[in-house]
Amino acid sequence: MAEKELNLSLILEGCLKENRNSQARLYKYYFGYGLSVALRYAKGREEALEILNDAFLKVFTKLDQYDSAYPFKVWFRKILVHTAIDYHRKHHKNPDFVELDALNESPVIEQENYPDLNPDQDVLPVLQKLTPIYRMVFNLFVMEGYKHQEIAEKLNISVSASRSNLTRAKVRLRKMLDSSSSFSTKSRENG
Repeated sequence: MAEKELNLSLILEGCLKENRNSQARLYKYYFGYGLSVALRYAKGREEALEILNDAFLKVFTKLDQYDSAYPFKVWFRKILVHTAIDYHRKHHKNPDFVELDALNESPVIEQENYPDLNPDQDVLPVLQKLTPIYRMVFNLFVMEGYKHQEIAEKLNISVSASRSNLTRAKVRLRKMLDSSSSFSTKSRENG
């Protein structure tokens, strides 16, 4: 169902008037999309649902700030990402930020090198195994396209901490993906 078929403008108008039916329709329509974004920032489904529900609460309370000249989905995604950042700040107060000096212990990966992703491989469970800060920095940089300066400001860390956490996240992801693919290859050979 396209946004036009949904008659999004009427639903948003109803949401502005705090119409529960309109809010329920908007929630139901964008639930799957919102959950898929929230899951990347969360350690599991329960945490993702908290982020998603908090994001919808913000949507319903700040809908008057939405500019209908832009797609609603883009605005909603921005709220989801900011809500995930807020959730991270609130629930992960003592994250293990890694400064650049700590990188001497591990190999440095080129900025453009990301773990090789097999289209048949479900990466989400592996991504959710990263520490909260690695997951957050990786998602903000790779998936959302933020620069290190922006990530540093949003997470209240240094630019070097953003860079080093991204590098560490990529190293861990590569190791986890390599070990899971070698496990599945051995399983297929033995099966």
